[in-house]
Amino acid sequence: MAITHTLSGLGPVLPTRARATDFPPIARSYSNVSEVVREAGLMRRATWFYTLTGALVLLAFGGAVTGFILLGNSWFQLLIAGALGLIFTQTAFLAHEAAHRQILATGPANDRLARVLAGLIGMSYSWWDSKHSRHHANPNRVGKDPDIEVDTISFLEEDAVEARGLRRFITKRQGWLFFPLLTLEGLNLHLHSFRYLFRRETIRGRWIELAIIAARFVVLLVPVFMMLPLGMAFAFLGVQFAVFGVYMGASFAPNHKGMPVIAHDAKLDFFSKQVRTSRNIRGGWWATIMMGGLNYQVEHHLFPSMARPYLAKTRVIVKEYCESLGVPYTETSLLRSYAIVIEYLNRVGLASRDPFDCPIRAEYRRA
Repeated sequence: MAITHTLSGLGPVLPTRARATDFPPIARSYSNVSEVVREAGLMRRATWFYTLTGALVLLAFGGAVTGFILLGNSWFQLLIAGALGLIFTQTAFLAHEAAHRQILATGPANDRLARVLAGLIGMSYSWWDSKHSRHHANPNRVGKDPDIEVDTISFLEEDAVEARGLRRFITKRQGWLFFPLLTLEGLNLHLHSFRYLFRRETIRGRWIELAIIAARFVVLLVPVFMMLPLGMAFAFLGVQFAVFGVYMGASFAPNHKGMPVIAHDAKLDFFSKQVRTSRNIRGGWWATIMMGGLNYQVEHHLFPSMARPYLAKTRVIVKEYCESLGVPYTETSLLRSYAIVIEYLNRVGLASRDPFDCPIRAEYRRA
């Protein structure tokens, strides 16, 4: 049998010399669903939507700037700071969609747009794209998904076992500390971006990204420290970073955390791998606006280049197909997803406790 190929990064499709009947139902599931989705016209561009969304984000930026100027020396400026945190996150959603080539007609044009939008929120597109591409290829797979690698918080028990010092203190309580720690996630994204951009190896677009990020911080910091007293200026930045970090983390965390983790050597077809490790959030249009389409995580992972407005219709097709195949399709409320994430992180964190409290740690010590 011919070897399967990939098409536009969307996943495996039927080899040209093989017939659909040569495959068992689960193996040809993605091809079947993909065909239905394409015939329904759900892979077309949504220029009208992204033009409107971009205009609204620009309008919101203009409103925030106007409010900042009019308020002057006032603690009500913290409301503007919070608004900027929300606006920067909405910009990050657009950068995410451009990186997946959902917005413009060509790949290079989407890449350029994503690089600019990422720079405007202080993040390196090159760093994020490399990391996110690996995540999409192997969600929740041990050793291959960078989103479950340890970074203050441990997502795997073997990482929690190795925690020491301050990280061990945090790991023991990481479920309860998850949302407070997200207030620092904005700073963490900036730090990772700068570390990546200053690495010695060749990085495509390095100086363009550094220039955009530097200009972004000048435009943000200079007016804040020129127009506000020192204490108020730091409070302004603290609120902006905290809101941005919490909003970003609260939008991305429900998608995979607490879902099945795949062993590094496990064999799983593309369709099952993407569906079983992803979680959708109920809520309809309001959740789609608030989470930038990430509420339809299952569909996004199956069709990464699909524009946001078509994810809801695709959900109906994918869900029905999963039911016919017996593939678990996970969907829950936003609050319930947070409870699941907290419970999962606390359970993983048990591995960092004393061996008398946690048999997992005792087993690792005996090894």
